[in-house]
Amino acid sequence: MVVVAAAPGDALSLEQQLARERDRLQVLFEITNALVSKLSWDELLPAISRVLARVLPHEGAAITVLDKSTGALRLYAVHAADNVLLDLGPDPEPRPPDELPSGKALASGRPWLTRADGFRVYPEDIRRLLVERGVQVICSVPLTTAGGPLGTLELARISRDDFTEDELEFALQVARPLAIALENSLAFRELAELKEKLALEKLYLEDEIRFDQNLGNMVGQSLAFQALLERIRIVAPTDATVLIEGETGTGKELVARAIHEASRRRSRSFVKVNCAAIPATLLESELFGHEKGAFTGALAQKIGRFEVADGGTLFLDEVGEIPLDLQPKLLRAIQEQEFERLGSNRTIRVNVRLIAATNRNLKAMMEEGKFRSDLYYRLNVFPIQVPPLRDRKEDIPLLVSYFTQKYAQRIGRQIDSIPSAAMQALMRYDWPGNIRELQNVIERSVILSPGRVLQLAMPEAGLAPRNAATPLSEAAERERILRALRQTRGVVGGPRGAAALLGMKRTTLQSRMKKLGIRREYR
Repeated sequence: MVVVAAAPGDALSLEQQLARERDRLQVLFEITNALVSKLSWDELLPAISRVLARVLPHEGAAITVLDKSTGALRLYAVHAADNVLLDLGPDPEPRPPDELPSGKALASGRPWLTRADGFRVYPEDIRRLLVERGVQVICSVPLTTAGGPLGTLELARISRDDFTEDELEFALQVARPLAIALENSLAFRELAELKEKLALEKLYLEDEIRFDQNLGNMVGQSLAFQALLERIRIVAPTDATVLIEGETGTGKELVARAIHEASRRRSRSFVKVNCAAIPATLLESELFGHEKGAFTGALAQKIGRFEVADGGTLFLDEVGEIPLDLQPKLLRAIQEQEFERLGSNRTIRVNVRLIAATNRNLKAMMEEGKFRSDLYYRLNVFPIQVPPLRDRKEDIPLLVSYFTQKYAQRIGRQIDSIPSAAMQALMRYDWPGNIRELQNVIERSVILSPGRVLQLAMPEAGLAPRNAATPLSEAAERERILRALRQTRGVVGGPRGAAALLGMKRTTLQSRMKKLGIRREYR
């Protein structure tokens, strides 16, 4: 740390002084013209640095910005004249101002000189590069407007280890238009990001409006379904992370939407990301966004789904498909509610409620090393198991009626009768594709029904009950019966008993329980 000490310059003749002032005015004029251009600061800083070097020699320049949200200083743009300081690069992590000479300049309102023996205050990788490149001194010039301090202009010199008082005063003159331009640039960038975020939120809102209303309503009356609704009612008012598990087609997204709609965030966006539908190489950009030029093909800045979901709910469907190398960044975003876009070191803070869903066994994946244990436990704060349709067969008549009316209205038909034989066939089938398969069967049946009676078009595998066509193993059947008994609290018979839940007679269930060695205490 070195306090600014000016070396007196040689006396200049009047003609030399006038020539110097003329050159400086010309530089200020050219810098002002550059500042009104629409260039980004990555393009603007090199142009300014080259012009400024004519009257204020330096071999490298940088702009630092004071982050309003964190109070830390971060490098915003860097330029190395003639590649002398090539690879200087941005500081990977913003630092508190009181740890840097830039902070001293902002605090004093005056330029601050840091000579080579004081470079230890910089991060190790930056200090090493400065020493390797032979930098003798860095001048930190405060950039301040009426709105307060913004950051600094950093000028690095290899040729000598000082700046004269006259040079420092001129640097302050240059800093004034730079500060105004930087303030406008940051404000414009903030407005552009807000505009893009609002546009994306509008798209998600329109998607919500277009969302199939019948899918948006959860239908059922079985004990398994009522237990599911109770879990939703418990967790919805909180901001707890929810992990929804269940087979394909059981309606995990509906559960996530129901949680969002019953929460305090219902007026904000519900943003969905299907992790299995996005290539692994693009998923990080989709979640966290990227800056222009962050990678090949990144032609413009992109706001990620985490930012769009700020204040609302982010639903990660098929979370088990997230690559291992991306999981630490996701964990940090969930825990700390902060992240950086690809190609940026600016930390973005959000307030997002996370809901994840999977049809895979994440615990088994964790034990096999395919899913991080810390992420699993962070997601598994409040697990919800969505029952398959075969475990809530008493809901099938309601769902059939619901989907029949939906698709009949859609194609302008009136179907008001469903034959009992058709309903029995639907009840016997085990629905490996769950509600999604049932929905597709009913839609196909409505299309093929010429009159007011539903003509059932079952899948070929559904012509016989599953236990006749594809028998369950004894272990699977035992687990299925035990699960039904747990859901009915041991009740076997009656309309709310395990037999009805499993779609079989009470005596049949009792016989199966005896054969499988299910003791009476389970009842």
